[in-house]
Amino acid sequence: MLVLGGTTEGRAVAAALAGRDGVRVVSSLAGAVRSPALPEGEVRIGGFGGAAGLAAHLRAERVGAVLDATHPFAATMTANAATACAATGVPLVVLRRPGWTPGPGDRWYRVGSAAAAAAALPALLPGADGRVLLTTGRGGLVHFAEVDAAFWVRAVDPPEGPLPARCELLLDRGPFALDDERALFAAVDPHVLVTKDSGGAATAPKLTAARERGVPVVVVDRPPLPVGVAVESTVEAALARLLGP
Repeated sequence: MLVLGGTTEGRAVAAALAGRDGVRVVSSLAGAVRSPALPEGEVRIGGFGGAAGLAAHLRAERVGAVLDATHPFAATMTANAATACAATGVPLVVLRRPGWTPGPGDRWYRVGSAAAAAAALPALLPGADGRVLLTTGRGGLVHFAEVDAAFWVRAVDPPEGPLPARCELLLDRGPFALDDERALFAAVDPHVLVTKDSGGAATAPKLTAARERGVPVVVVDRPPLPVGVAVESTVEAALARLLGP
């Protein structure tokens, strides 16, 4: 089995199958993050060369099944997996943790892209003195470069490309504890939090901290999945679908 990983779920799949008789598992990581948390077992790092390259890899390695446990926003990799598996007849299951949903007291503004998130900010800020806590990672920051506000940008690795003129980097990796998120909000005192709908518990405490302080949240929705792919929301369900009980 080829596990397209880089997430908590991908590591959980590798751990669940470690030592299982008759199943060889290779976890593939994109290599976009420095010093990634490695799963158990065999690991390959780097891309495949698009859908055609992945299809060639599946044939060459005689891969019996693919489990896509990439990040919910890794749309290109998921599209390539769907195309490659359709071309080779290799079974594919996409493992996607459930997205976040707002609760009582939340002030969420859902948007379809990072560009739309940047466009939504001026109406939520008190002008040039506005403060934004931006937790969408290091990609897509160019969209916020022209927003006249002070940004605190949290990412695992230093971002590349244009950044907002007033920007402080917060290099950190989840999971994040609620008390730490409360301390961050107290220090930054943001007018707005911007996040992707990543789902999961590792980075959800920031949403609680925002709710407690009455901070509005601009939430970038997930990209759509390819039509017709099999999707499961838990490790157990995904493995059962591919391997049986």
